[in-house]
Amino acid sequence: MINRLTKSVGAIIMGIFVLSSTLLGQESQAEATKKAKSEMKETLGTVPIMIEEYPDHLQAGAWEWFKATLSPEAAIPSKYAQLISLGVAAQIPCDYCVYAHTTMAKMLGATEEEIKGAIANAANTRHWSTVLNGADPDLKEFKKEWDGIVEHMKNRMEAKEASD
Repeated sequence: MINRLTKSVGAIIMGIFVLSSTLLGQESQAEATKKAKSEMKETLGTVPIMIEEYPDHLQAGAWEWFKATLSPEAAIPSKYAQLISLGVAAQIPCDYCVYAHTTMAKMLGATEEEIKGAIANAANTRHWSTVLNGADPDLKEFKKEWDGIVEHMKNRMEAKEASD
């Protein structure tokens, strides 16, 4: 057991090292951190506390990760990513995250109704998770039933579209 744990921890550490080395290229850690902090100040007006709380040698990598989550090339548009993150933050719960994701979502054009909807959807997921985890129905049977529900709803939507 300990040997497996040691191997797992070692693999995680090696993965972090490889990731940070890839992200940082040939720069020294100190140079990369200095460059990242300069970019943060230019982009955000400051070096955020959440980045400062990382160890110095991980700050440049944390900045790269943060930038990637806000990338315009992301599969999910930024406003919707912030609304999803708000829902998650409300369920964790994380007061810092709720504030950050709410203000970012608003900045990106989210309406009060969209913000309320994101929070309500998160609450809905938590509610049904509580019911299902407490009742513990067979997962295979649940998936079979749910697939039938999705198929039925899809057929109804297609029929409605055809009649319109």
